[in-house]
Amino acid sequence: MPRYALKVEYHGTPFSGWQRQSEHPSVQGAIEAALGRLEKREHTIAAAGRTDAGVHGLGQVAHCDMDKEWNPFRLSEALNFHLKPAPVAITACARVADDFHARFSATWRQYLFRLVMRRAPLTHDKGLAWQVPHLLEAGAMQAAADRLIGRHDFTTFRSSICQANSPLRTLDRLDVERIEGTSGPEIRFHVKARAFLHNQVRSFVGTLERVGAGAWTPDDVTAALEARDRAACGPVCPPHGLYLAAVGYVPDPFDHN
Repeated sequence: MPRYALKVEYHGTPFSGWQRQSEHPSVQGAIEAALGRLEKREHTIAAAGRTDAGVHGLGQVAHCDMDKEWNPFRLSEALNFHLKPAPVAITACARVADDFHARFSATWRQYLFRLVMRRAPLTHDKGLAWQVPHLLEAGAMQAAADRLIGRHDFTTFRSSICQANSPLRTLDRLDVERIEGTSGPEIRFHVKARAFLHNQVRSFVGTLERVGAGAWTPDDVTAALEARDRAACGPVCPPHGLYLAAVGYVPDPFDHN
């Protein structure tokens, strides 16, 4: 059965998350249903990461097995036709080796988190960014973020229901960028690692927001990390500012240059 890698973009608001659920809409379920209209059978796809309810995708990657050979462009076009009107799009498709796996072949994952600082309710960015009504000090947040880079026991920054076997992870990047966005001043967090714990990015952002507001210091973040205790974490921010931005592979299945 020929295998294909799919790059997937989606608006997470109407979904219960990536993972298929029997009674609630999911991104996985929407794509599998579209595949079923192309080849009439049950389809099961696997993804690089299982995003939670309300989390968005810019560069999620999944793979599927088909009964026949498809031209990758025609497969993506057919899927996009059958995905309408769901806010899900296949932005790239590539034929891959039979041993390619969207999750296990990935060498890194990168997330983006958007935080907009303004008092007026969001209109265009509603559901696409976390809104806080006060300005944050990006420099202090970056100083605190630097304390989290490297390999650590991230027990403090993972959900109590996280199913990972170990809290040890290596954080490669946690950049805090302030920009003037279309909805107002915005903080963008760029976070990269080979793999993440459940709620790790949202725990980072919620904690760093406290630093930006002046309620915490970078030393407080270090103390929280070293406590290895979930109770030491700052507030966990809401999901709607989080995006799975990109997934890395060697070689990149979508690089046709």
